[in-house]
Amino acid sequence: MVKDLPAPQNTQNGSEQPLSANDVLEVSVFQVDNLNRTVQVDAGGQISLPLIGTMTAAGKTVRQLEKEIETAYGEKYLQSPDVTIFVKESIGQRITVDGEVNKAGIYPVSSSASLLDAIALAGGFNAVGDAGKVFVYRNIGQNKLVANYNVEEIRAGKNRNPRIFGGDVVVVFASKSKIAMNNLKDALGLASSAARIAVIP
Repeated sequence: MVKDLPAPQNTQNGSEQPLSANDVLEVSVFQVDNLNRTVQVDAGGQISLPLIGTMTAAGKTVRQLEKEIETAYGEKYLQSPDVTIFVKESIGQRITVDGEVNKAGIYPVSSSASLLDAIALAGGFNAVGDAGKVFVYRNIGQNKLVANYNVEEIRAGKNRNPRIFGGDVVVVFASKSKIAMNNLKDALGLASSAARIAVIP
């Protein structure tokens, strides 16, 4: 349990996520159209490109991979190659939102998504969701870290709205007082309907 979650490893100032297996990449080599390819990162984290063969992509940022491909083409085949990579589909850019929200599920997120965005994607809190008990789980290397955020305080501007990264799991816990209030309402509802039934001749 930590007060604030660090950005995942391999992100440059937390701004860019590393590539992961199953990501689909469009690789373009400027003015060399026959080298352009759409490739999928395989389960082993590799991609295969013409002339230079297989390269490891998983765990690297787009910028790092672009530089490595430029270096590989520049060594034997091209003068000053200019490589651009566009991520068409990113498996790593998905989060799980679970617990006391209206629409729990797995959602794609942009590279600038925040915790409030994640809650909004899941349709907000349900009747018993506690805005003060929002937990974010994140894998950092071999460790799984978790931090508790109070969404009411974030909305009020008292706390910063933390970044959410692909692979994060956001869990909203129930408010005991809201559950008790709901149970009380149910009990009162049942009692009043029972009373009405008793009165009917």
